[in-house]
Amino acid sequence: MGRSRRTLPEELLLLALDPATGTTAQPQSLDLGLAGAQLVELALAGRIAPDGDRIAVVMPRPTGDPTLDSALELLRRRGSPVRAVHWIGGPRLGLRQTYLSHLERCGMVHAVEGQMCGVLPTTRYQATETAISREIRARLDSAIRTGVPPDPRTAALAALAHAVGLGKHLYPGNEGRSSRSRLRDLIRHDPMGGLVAHAVMDVQNGVAAQPRRNSAAGGGRPGGVPEQPRRGGMVRAAVH
Repeated sequence: MGRSRRTLPEELLLLALDPATGTTAQPQSLDLGLAGAQLVELALAGRIAPDGDRIAVVMPRPTGDPTLDSALELLRRRGSPVRAVHWIGGPRLGLRQTYLSHLERCGMVHAVEGQMCGVLPTTRYQATETAISREIRARLDSAIRTGVPPDPRTAALAALAHAVGLGKHLYPGNEGRSSRSRLRDLIRHDPMGGLVAHAVMDVQNGVAAQPRRNSAAGGGRPGGVPEQPRRGGMVRAAVH
């Protein structure tokens, strides 16, 4: 996999970074979204494919991205298709920090050390390649504004952004209500993105036990799902 394009987990993380505070929005659900974004990226690379509400490895050859390849190898070791909701709900300790550190090594973000209450050391992250962050945001804005079906990558990014609750971060207030609604509706334009986004929301809602019918097509949720309530607001990206 070439590095000329940012992966979906990286794009989702850049969307979640607040340029003013250096913190990430929705940190708990963002961790789930990053795990889901890995699945979509692997699907776009032809390594996995949806099988109902499950994920099947169809090509175990590495992508060349170490973090994605680690996820691919774990999926391969399962030996049989795994339910997306179980995969996303599994332990993903340090995944957000792994991607933040990767973006720092790539020069995409800059770590700023500080202290909380003058005592606890903290790390905030500021985007340095702002043109790339603007391009990512512009793709979402264009899909929302024009109503033209987006490409699968942008559709999946929109679905994940909605699933982790970034709508109110990206399009705040009453004036952003229609944009948040259209962001939610973009979930229908990519089957894999829809499957993963619904799995992310199911884990958050604690309904992972029962299989979903026709989840890849958003079964039972025409037009997407109701807007997710905001969870927790802005918090520090990392505390050491």
